[in-house]
Amino acid sequence: MDSPTLPAEAAPATIERPSLRVLFPALLLVMLLAALDQTIVSTALPTIVGELGGLDSLSWVVTAYLLTSTIVVPLYGKFGDLFGRKVVLQTAIVLFLIGSALCGVAQNMTQLILLRALQGLGGGGLLVITMAAIGDVIPPAERGRYQGVFGGVFGLGTVIGPMMGGFLVDHLSWRWIFYINVPLGIVALLVIGAVFKPRVAHVKHTIDYMGAAFLAGALTCLILFTSQGGTVLPWTSPQLWGTLLLAFICIGGFIYEERLAVEPIMPLELFRDRTFLLSSAIGFIVGVSLFGSVTFLPMYLQVVKNSTPSEAGMQMLPMMGGVLLMSIITGRIISRIGKYRMFPIMGTFLVGVAMVLLTTLKLETPVHVMYAYMAVLGCGLGMVMQVLILAVQNAVPFKHLGTATSGATLFRSIGGSVGVAAFGAIFSNGLASRLQALIPPDTELPHALGPVAIHHLPAVLRDDYLQAFASALHTVYIVAACVVVLAFALAWLLRDHPLRKQ
Repeated sequence: MDSPTLPAEAAPATIERPSLRVLFPALLLVMLLAALDQTIVSTALPTIVGELGGLDSLSWVVTAYLLTSTIVVPLYGKFGDLFGRKVVLQTAIVLFLIGSALCGVAQNMTQLILLRALQGLGGGGLLVITMAAIGDVIPPAERGRYQGVFGGVFGLGTVIGPMMGGFLVDHLSWRWIFYINVPLGIVALLVIGAVFKPRVAHVKHTIDYMGAAFLAGALTCLILFTSQGGTVLPWTSPQLWGTLLLAFICIGGFIYEERLAVEPIMPLELFRDRTFLLSSAIGFIVGVSLFGSVTFLPMYLQVVKNSTPSEAGMQMLPMMGGVLLMSIITGRIISRIGKYRMFPIMGTFLVGVAMVLLTTLKLETPVHVMYAYMAVLGCGLGMVMQVLILAVQNAVPFKHLGTATSGATLFRSIGGSVGVAAFGAIFSNGLASRLQALIPPDTELPHALGPVAIHHLPAVLRDDYLQAFASALHTVYIVAACVVVLAFALAWLLRDHPLRKQ
């Protein structure tokens, strides 16, 4: 049931259109910060563990941010619809900057994980509110080229994250991965405060706190199940399957609550919209592919190719270039022809091809061949990510613009969280089983096996370890390729809807 009067129901004509020359770069900067922090720590993880310890908690430095940023996405979308995009975006930026500054002074792994979770509470709002803010001031018929740039910047931030993280680790300290957000975020905060001035009606609101609690519980249990299965807990553990059961109970509670809520976080009527449902499903799978690949490729480059953190980040440039180039080209073509269906079809096909190609990587594979594979993956992702957001924004009523944008973003974020956790478990299990088969039982490996330690192992032991590492990575990409086939099939079910002129 929809509230009788929502500020977001105001037509775009009631919003003062700000100077896009000033506002647009500021929104792009906010998007860049949010995307960067999803992957920037990946190349720095070995260094962080070397200083803070906590090797067994390593993956949670990434997962904690993804988890909390995913949980709050639908909340921010709803708050933006209810209270106005500007104040909600400013709140998210401030929370993100506080979390960033505190992460930089963390003294142990537990503190860092908790503060990354705090940072994610702000980061989730940065992504969804910036995209919805463009929806406030640009009609869908013109929005394609703007969304294309957003898609390029999101891809740029996600893929350049490992490169920037490696550079900062090599030349300053891993703590600067977080400190660098502060001055950039303050600039964006000041610009948005000055030029983004939508008119917002003051209305008494009812917040769906129970829906938020059920959603947070479901996502937390789902991530715990995928990250702990086969690693922290055996697959036969009653505790593990109890966690999954609790996730399903929370999902049932969420659906029940959304049917009764006066102002639901995610109106169930959205799921009756074919475009929203398909875009959410495809976005989930794309999230799995994107974050799974971006997390493991820098590891492969550092461990197998003996690259430094900076070099591993630079070697991700072909993927970054593919995402950036195809996002911009796709956005311009959509604005010109008014159709978008073909791009998710072609994009998911290219992503699937890239995943299959990545399964062929061997220890002796030349780096330039890997560059070509990453470029194909980047091009495919660039043709899908922002096109799905545009399709959703064009299909739903304007009153649900923020909620629908956050919903589509939510499923991509869930895909990323599940992808990192599940692929991490698949990789860890595969590596452990292969090492057990290749290395004699009485052989003791160092407790903290970073890239440097691996390359200082005796030659025979090092070769066995690298062989096991590469084989475990093949399994990850085989699973990813199988999952992307489903996204390709779903993309064919999308329909072109004429892009709205207002």
